[in-house]
Amino acid sequence: MNELEKLRHSAAHVLAAALLEIWPEAQLAAGPPVEEGFYYDVELDHRISPQDFPAIEERMKRIISEKQPFKRIEVSREEARQLGLKGRLGALSERKIPSRYKLDILESIPENEPITLYQNGSFIDLCAGPHVEDTGSIKSFKLTHVSSAYYKGDEKNPQLQRIYGTAFFTAKELEDHLKQLEQAKKRDHRKIGKELELFLIDERVGAGLPLWLPKGAVIRRELQNFLTEELLQRGYQLVYTPHIGSLDLFRTSGHYPYYRESQFPPILDPDELKAFEDKTGSCAELANRLEKGEVGGYLLKPMNCPMHIRIFDSKPRSYRDLPVRIAEFGTVYRFEKSGELSGLTRVRGFTQDDAHIFCTESQVEGELMDCLDLVKVVIQKVGLLDTKARLGLRGEEKEKYVGSPESWKKAEEGLRRAAAKSGIDFVEEPGEAAFYGPKVDFLVKDAIGRSWQLGTVQLDYNLPARFSLSYVGEDGQLHAPVIIHRAPFGSLERFLAILIEHYEGHFPLWLAPEQVRVIPVSDGLIAYGEKIKEILQQNRFRVSLDRKNDTLGAKIRVAQLQKVPYMLIVGKKEEQMSRVSVRTSKKGNIGEMSLDTFISLITAEYKERRV
Repeated sequence: MNELEKLRHSAAHVLAAALLEIWPEAQLAAGPPVEEGFYYDVELDHRISPQDFPAIEERMKRIISEKQPFKRIEVSREEARQLGLKGRLGALSERKIPSRYKLDILESIPENEPITLYQNGSFIDLCAGPHVEDTGSIKSFKLTHVSSAYYKGDEKNPQLQRIYGTAFFTAKELEDHLKQLEQAKKRDHRKIGKELELFLIDERVGAGLPLWLPKGAVIRRELQNFLTEELLQRGYQLVYTPHIGSLDLFRTSGHYPYYRESQFPPILDPDELKAFEDKTGSCAELANRLEKGEVGGYLLKPMNCPMHIRIFDSKPRSYRDLPVRIAEFGTVYRFEKSGELSGLTRVRGFTQDDAHIFCTESQVEGELMDCLDLVKVVIQKVGLLDTKARLGLRGEEKEKYVGSPESWKKAEEGLRRAAAKSGIDFVEEPGEAAFYGPKVDFLVKDAIGRSWQLGTVQLDYNLPARFSLSYVGEDGQLHAPVIIHRAPFGSLERFLAILIEHYEGHFPLWLAPEQVRVIPVSDGLIAYGEKIKEILQQNRFRVSLDRKNDTLGAKIRVAQLQKVPYMLIVGKKEEQMSRVSVRTSKKGNIGEMSLDTFISLITAEYKERRV
């Protein structure tokens, strides 16, 4: 936990203490720091609203002014349990009702971990820490909003109130952040996506399963076309794979069970399931047999790599064939908890711009360099120029990872070397690796300074061993290839969400669902407008004609609200001179010109994919 996270975590405790001063019966769950600040989940009959914030903040300021020290107290598991039963955990004093959420959290702490409490003033919380020295260190804070959240993100659990806030070291940092939050509200991809009719999430289809509407599908198609051109130039072969695969395939890869918590339940073979039911087997026995691999079935694929591996392994390979670069826009499925779903940024079904490179040991560095370059090209092409990277290494919990320490060391050193040679600015973060290998994740800042994680490049010595992959080397012997996983967009859904917010819906010409709108000044000019529209369509531009019986000003306002990049105003003068008056959604009127000149102008802009 860095210093800012420590400050925010401490502010969450101050928030909790303030809530309890006002509502002593409140049941607290958890209060962690998060990327934008902190929150605390609370169960309370009173419905908290922003109108309550001034009173809560006033209590927080008093607690801060008292400079209450944060005291770390280590206790036995039983001592903590007794405090919880007395209602003393997450409370200012003992209460008649047990601290049920704190008791549940206590049960989830591994046996080998110490049990620690933190106390400031009379508030005692079950917490691993760390915290700042005392509450007086929290100089600049603000409560921002409140929402509902299921306990532990699971819709089967009680719904709690989640009070959000943020804290910074200085008032200036806080002020800048609050301005950014206002900007973020205007740019929210869910709001703009609805206004521009880009995507839809329909509860009857299923939570977290977005539908791409026609306009959104245009943007997706343009992104895919752009990346496909890059891939073909770099020697990739495009494939298609099914949405489900056998359980045994994912058992071999390790996704089942290593990734099981993030997967939809297996789809069991109907014949096996019926035979099992006929034997009156219990659910527990079925789960046990699934665990042991004794029951067959299918899985909605959580990742594309096992299927690409089977494509590679479908015929004998020689060192002369390598590298083999297999790419796919493949849809995968993850069972995200309903409380964690959010627009397009956190979904249950999404499409990855996935590829897997099978290469020799000597080719690894060159292929990694090319992958890192590809991610940089993609990110820069859409105008996300403030880019850094994170090198995710294996953490201390070795049971989360597959493979030998030797293969991990080799992979981490290889990826570190390639990242350094590529010239990208990166930091190392233990515990951020994939379960099968280290990775480089790209972090970008958008137009209002928010940081997002995008493309990834991963180096893998473990899946080749798990699948017994081989190729014939120069020496005539069998050797295991190395696999590089890479996805420049990450997922098309999340990438589009970021672009919507980055551009605030004003997409550059090459991505805009509607590129040009022809606006006749009166009904008598619709025929001329239709002629212009047809010529633009023949030049493969996405164009519409506004036929509404409305004023010119109203038509222009509608086009601007719909963020159409170019508007062609056609009146009597334009018709007589075979010209058009050109407006843009951001700059307004840019002048009159011939249609040929306009077409030349936007053709160059489109072909160069200018931002």
